[in-house]
Amino acid sequence: MRDWSLYRNFLSVGGLTLLSRIAGFVRDALMAAVLGTGPAADAFVAAFRFPNLFRRLFAEGAFNTAFVPMFSGALEERGREEARAFAARLMAWLVAVLVVITILAEIFMPWVLVPFVPGFVGDPEKYELTVLLTRILFPYLAFMSLMAAYAAILNSLGRFFAAAFAPVILNIANIAALVPLFLLAVEDLAAAAVWMAVATIVGGVAQVLTVWWALKRTGMVPRFTLPRFDPEVRRFWMLAVPAVLTGGITQINIFIGTIIASNSASAMSYLYYADRLYQLPLGIIGIAIGTVLLPELARHLAGGRERQARDTQAQSLLVSMLLSMPAATALAALSVPIVRVLFERGEFGAVSTLETANALVAFAVGLPAFVLIRVLQPGFFARQDTRTPTVFAAISAAINIGLSLALFPAFQHVGIAAATSASAWANAILLAAFLARRGHFSLTRAEWLRHAGIIAISLVMAAALAILGQRAQGIFAAGAPLLRQVAALGVLVAFGLIVYFTLVHITRVQPLGLLLRRLRRGG
Repeated sequence: MRDWSLYRNFLSVGGLTLLSRIAGFVRDALMAAVLGTGPAADAFVAAFRFPNLFRRLFAEGAFNTAFVPMFSGALEERGREEARAFAARLMAWLVAVLVVITILAEIFMPWVLVPFVPGFVGDPEKYELTVLLTRILFPYLAFMSLMAAYAAILNSLGRFFAAAFAPVILNIANIAALVPLFLLAVEDLAAAAVWMAVATIVGGVAQVLTVWWALKRTGMVPRFTLPRFDPEVRRFWMLAVPAVLTGGITQINIFIGTIIASNSASAMSYLYYADRLYQLPLGIIGIAIGTVLLPELARHLAGGRERQARDTQAQSLLVSMLLSMPAATALAALSVPIVRVLFERGEFGAVSTLETANALVAFAVGLPAFVLIRVLQPGFFARQDTRTPTVFAAISAAINIGLSLALFPAFQHVGIAAATSASAWANAILLAAFLARRGHFSLTRAEWLRHAGIIAISLVMAAALAILGQRAQGIFAAGAPLLRQVAALGVLVAFGLIVYFTLVHITRVQPLGLLLRRLRRGG
């Protein structure tokens, strides 16, 4: 298949994800200034996470993971119309499940939330606000699930732009809601949180319409029909149920952290802002590569091209590590300046900066593992094996829960972030080991040496950044002029990039000319 298109799609999805994350940072900076890290911020974070649990289970988890290989196979073997009819039959089930879950959740929300935020129950005002916000936000599940389903079809067709651009629209809607709140210095933070929830729903509708219109232009919009069983639907559910469990285990990790963090004031908000920062490179690198890689691998395997599938995954691993390792070490080395420049203003003070930066360091340790998971899991999913990643996810969840409970009393929210990173590394190692054991994935000696060189060069760059950051402490002190801090951080980031890519090039770990040629046309 077309290796050049793989790299171009990485760039396309990654570039649009970067645009989305930049808009997201503007949104989060405004949110930090308006809500800070107090009760209203905790309530909004908890409420927003709840519909995302089900979205990742049924849309990004079961539907996308099981659907893409089957749809790609139908497209390759039987043509567009048969693939479209198959998509319509599965969409009917997705819509039916979403309707039932949404109705039940809206009715029973005051009771459903208790196990997820037990630390809020003792504060009736905070808990009631969380219930209200979750009820407003829960229909977001339906919009995002439909968007994910349409995006899966577009991705299988090799059309990545609309789905990658849609999150930008959500961030624009939130920014539009937050700007007047910030300029007017609104003091009723609960009302501000409600306003943000409504804006999120508006953004969700706009996202669905964007992706639907892009799919309509391909002539592949599935026709809605009543749910019914047939052999392909039965096969889908056999693949989807393990994927639900895998997603469920992942979400258990998140919600165990949420439950524990709810017992400590502001811990949930610290974790949220730190999570948003490490999600930037994860989204640009890991999610972009995983999004493009799954349909690409599925097409290779459906066509019997096992060697090309192996090469595609190895190239994806190289690109992902080449970009994620320096991002992880730089986030750790410059955690305080990054958090201070992006968030410290309004209700977000110096203490919030230091606590968020500590969590960011712990998350950064796990960033390469999170990216590796995105690269390695498609090796199982493209072969329609969703059971094995489920087992590994369960093991990582057990590690995460155990470490979170053990570390939280001494390290608070930082312990939760550290446990999350440790469990991610366990998951990534298991995925790599079993792919290699089955003969589906291996690295040559030269490839191992390249990865070792990437790690060493990233550590050298991080050490240089840490030394310079220490010498610039006065510039990054709390209350220092913002423009000077922004300029200094920009200089440090540029310096880190120059050092890293210069060393990567002169050591021949990855000659930049070869990398640019690959990004333009492959190979």
